[in-house]
Amino acid sequence: MNDCSVFCVSDHTGVTVEAVAKSVLAQFPRLEFSLITLPFVDSAGKAQAAAARIAAAPRALVFSTLTDPALRAVLRSAGAGLFDVFELLAPAVETALGQSATPSGGRTHGMAPDYEARMDAVNFALSLDDGLSPERLGQADLILVGVSRVGKTPSALYLALQYGLRVANYPLTPDDLVHPVLPGVLLAHLPRLRALTLSAERLAAIRQVRYPDSRYASPQQCREELVAAETLFRRHALPVLDTTRMSVEEIAARLRYP
Repeated sequence: MNDCSVFCVSDHTGVTVEAVAKSVLAQFPRLEFSLITLPFVDSAGKAQAAAARIAAAPRALVFSTLTDPALRAVLRSAGAGLFDVFELLAPAVETALGQSATPSGGRTHGMAPDYEARMDAVNFALSLDDGLSPERLGQADLILVGVSRVGKTPSALYLALQYGLRVANYPLTPDDLVHPVLPGVLLAHLPRLRALTLSAERLAAIRQVRYPDSRYASPQQCREELVAAETLFRRHALPVLDTTRMSVEEIAARLRYP
């Protein structure tokens, strides 16, 4: 089955249904598809517009997280295969719990009780990005260390936004790597340090995009920095995560649940 249009329809942001759809479709590696997310489908008019768009697609699958059964019925009128997360899971959970669900849209990604904490964590990650404000490292839940462009900043921000963790990141520069120990500002926080690394080939490719044909992006420079950094990681017995083939979501999960 090729050239399939996959619609992710939600009455809120669409983050949850898109994640579910991607996880399911990853199990079908030969499937070629385009992903279309339709968020904030929270009225009959919007549902009808979504259904018309779905019906116009030659081959369509629909994943949805619509809490209103009436809106799901409108989508179903498009004639495409519809897989609604709540419709598929809620009845089984109701049976297991012995109580009925109370449908309400937007609870997962709305103003949850931890919203302010997550926003504070994002601000913290930005304030302590790339070695800034080292005097505040003691306030961090985790401190990510590694050479430039191994994924420290996106991982710190994802951990902050998704989990509310206060994560700093500290880059190891070539000047740091000539010393036998980590920079002094990090030594007082060893239990909270997490080291990131990746393959020299991957690092060179990433750096090449940012600074084409520079010494900074050369495979030799990348190899030398990674070897020196990994020597420091071993010396201080730091947990090391190789991010070569990992998405930021997987990096964050492995850092949170080592």
